[in-house]
Amino acid sequence: MPTVTIDGRSIEVEKGTTILEAAKQIGIDIPHYCYHPGLRIAGSCRMCLVEIEGVPKLQIACYTPVTDGMVVHTQSEKVKEARRAVLEFLLVDHPLDCPVCDQAGECYLQIYYMQHGLHPSRVREDKLKRAKMKVLSEHIILDQERCILCSRCVRFTEEVTKSYELGIFHRGDRSVVDLYPGIQLHNRYQGNLADICPVGALTDRQFRFRTRVWYLEHAKSVCPGCSRGCNVFVDYNVRRGYKAGGRRIVRLRPRPNPWVNKYWMCDDGRYGFTWIEALDRILAPRRAEGGQLREISWSEAIRHAAQWITEAAREKRLAVLLSPKMTNEELYTADRLFRSLGARMIGYWAEPSSPGYEDEILIRGDKNPNTAGAHWIVGRASGIPQEDHLARLAEAMEAGQVDTAVIFLHDVEGAKAGERVLRALQRVERLIYLGTNWNRTATLSKLVFPATAFVEQDGTFTNFEGRVQRFWRAVEPLGQARPILSILRELAVACSVEPLPEDPEEVFALLALEHPFFSGMDYDRLGERGMRGQLEAPVEVRVK
Repeated sequence: MPTVTIDGRSIEVEKGTTILEAAKQIGIDIPHYCYHPGLRIAGSCRMCLVEIEGVPKLQIACYTPVTDGMVVHTQSEKVKEARRAVLEFLLVDHPLDCPVCDQAGECYLQIYYMQHGLHPSRVREDKLKRAKMKVLSEHIILDQERCILCSRCVRFTEEVTKSYELGIFHRGDRSVVDLYPGIQLHNRYQGNLADICPVGALTDRQFRFRTRVWYLEHAKSVCPGCSRGCNVFVDYNVRRGYKAGGRRIVRLRPRPNPWVNKYWMCDDGRYGFTWIEALDRILAPRRAEGGQLREISWSEAIRHAAQWITEAAREKRLAVLLSPKMTNEELYTADRLFRSLGARMIGYWAEPSSPGYEDEILIRGDKNPNTAGAHWIVGRASGIPQEDHLARLAEAMEAGQVDTAVIFLHDVEGAKAGERVLRALQRVERLIYLGTNWNRTATLSKLVFPATAFVEQDGTFTNFEGRVQRFWRAVEPLGQARPILSILRELAVACSVEPLPEDPEEVFALLALEHPFFSGMDYDRLGERGMRGQLEAPVEVRVK
């Protein structure tokens, strides 16, 4: 392997590694615009010029591979002057609209100008004007004035989505990024264009003018939109009040993971988080009285639930329907609690998806983040195929074998046999629902518990390939919502069953000891990118 010296520091790297990537490995940031690790190298912006001993001209670090014995300087006067010249060139026609630009605070024209420019403008004539606020789609707006022609967006539509909507047109200082004639921006990964644009040329319409990025905090998480489990950043606004209908969660962005989503995420996951703070969030425990769901205290709700559950379990008339939207820790705790009580039925059900909706990039047909975890924790223990659980539950309720049912996070109205199940649920004497938002199942329930959303708790999901991944809490729960682990612990105490911890890390340690698939795992080993299970990866359940 070749050894290269960069700014006096030596490093041994794999053959074919570029200077830019080699520098990154030792913490040296070489400025760049057109380079992106998920796209082919264009070498067009010239911002990453470096000086190589023995080479008369400056070379671009993004494209030049290291050779053994190479000596590179990234901070020589010759390099600094070249960077200033490139920045001056890029800013010749750039509008001075930083105060109203959404990219302000994370714009690499701003950042690099402060680090490498700080030159006075020599331009006296009017700047060349181009199109502003050109709507490309329901998600993306283009400001051609701000574009520096890095071509990242063009390469993304050519190489990743292969939809070929964008191109660079005209020549010289008249060149612009635009849609091909007669073509619309119509792919399911549009939000990535705003992510990869290094300036404010392509901006996200849903984020536009919502807040300044310096008001945001960031939490590492996993998208719950499908069984892929894309790694994401949750950007939340620390200045807003915690209330339903507010905007604490401002946006989701992809978090790089080469084994899961690389550098991207789909628009379904990116824009599908509004339910977290929707007006239909369940904010307090409620009990059915006089035909209405009346708000009650947590202690009263736990007392009623424990009484109903223990009585039904004693008579083998208790059924439990878990959800692949629950975390591994919640599934394990719930399964263990209700099995120890002697429930008649314990199962899970994966909600159906649109046929043919998945693609070859990221999107999966299974719209649950933890179907694989439910398979290993619940499904293998019961020996019943997951698609049969809902039908068996309906049959048991219709036959009068079940008079108490506990349902987690499900709106069974979306099931293929949803109407049949809903009719059966209306015959159940005591229906308990734990969930985040109001739905048909919740309104039919006799007792409702408000549960936290994924951004309001810690936990893990197992994706369709068997990779177990952590996510971290971003914000406090809305209203009186509590984590399902906390609710289950209180129920266990009230039912006189030895409770499991409510700390997710402690529960996961117990899960890893009991279930071979999770053997050898803990939160530290999972880290930010997760681990594959110890057995063969489970086959993704095809939801019919």
